[in-house]
Amino acid sequence: MESTIILSDIRDQFRSALAKYYADGEIVQLFCLSTEHLLNYGKIDTFLRAGEPISAETTEKYADILNRLKNWEPIQYILGYSSFYGLTFHVDQRVLIPRQETEELVQWIINSEKGRNLNLLDIGAGSGCIAVSLALNMSGARVTACDVSDDALTVARKNALSNNAMVNFFRFDLLSDSASLPEKYQVIVSNPPYVRDLEDQRMKHNVLEYEPSIALFVPDQDPLLFYKRIALLARKYLYDGGTLYLEINEHFSREMIRLLECTGFYAIEVKHDINGKSRMVRARK
Repeated sequence: MESTIILSDIRDQFRSALAKYYADGEIVQLFCLSTEHLLNYGKIDTFLRAGEPISAETTEKYADILNRLKNWEPIQYILGYSSFYGLTFHVDQRVLIPRQETEELVQWIINSEKGRNLNLLDIGAGSGCIAVSLALNMSGARVTACDVSDDALTVARKNALSNNAMVNFFRFDLLSDSASLPEKYQVIVSNPPYVRDLEDQRMKHNVLEYEPSIALFVPDQDPLLFYKRIALLARKYLYDGGTLYLEINEHFSREMIRLLECTGFYAIEVKHDINGKSRMVRARK
């Protein structure tokens, strides 16, 4: 007689199969996310109901997730969504997976700008996580977002629709010599590519092999490539007194300050993320 598979057996399978790939805490998190997706159990339930029998159909679905994880595919792409700022965003290989430090950037903007009737632009929309989160948490803001990738804009529009957020999207090539914006803004925010090519040696396979490189990397010889263009655009398209918010490479905070000073910005402030890294900067025009 075939033995019954229970939930704790699946958890043990995850730990055994993924031990070479991830730390144990990460494995437990992957198991919990998979269980929430397949069984709609919260994290506490995955432990309280550890002895619950699992159907053959669900066991097969766990096995598929496990095999994909062993090929370094990110859990967010496997499940088809990611959580960001309390919202759910569809994600696939057309867009980056939203990061926690970007949530901190969004929180900084909301804390500083909420309650104002303002025109806000997000350059490099990706999944739309920044623009959608701001649109839903800043009632007085009119939010617009742009991206060079038509595929990314398709995903971002889908996420705006699924979250009932009013965001206007348009295609925009920041690196084009003829790049221009349709109007002026009180706030411009961007999380552009900032990972140097040389840094890819320290990145995990799940990032290098699956996430879009166009949204991640910059040439080693010009690490501030996108920031230079953004700063020049912001000088032209921010209203006087307007604010520029950027997520940055932690290794280049001093260079970012100099760049913004040379471009004519003032009241420049670098903010650390929850891990103490210099990951955000704000500047006034």
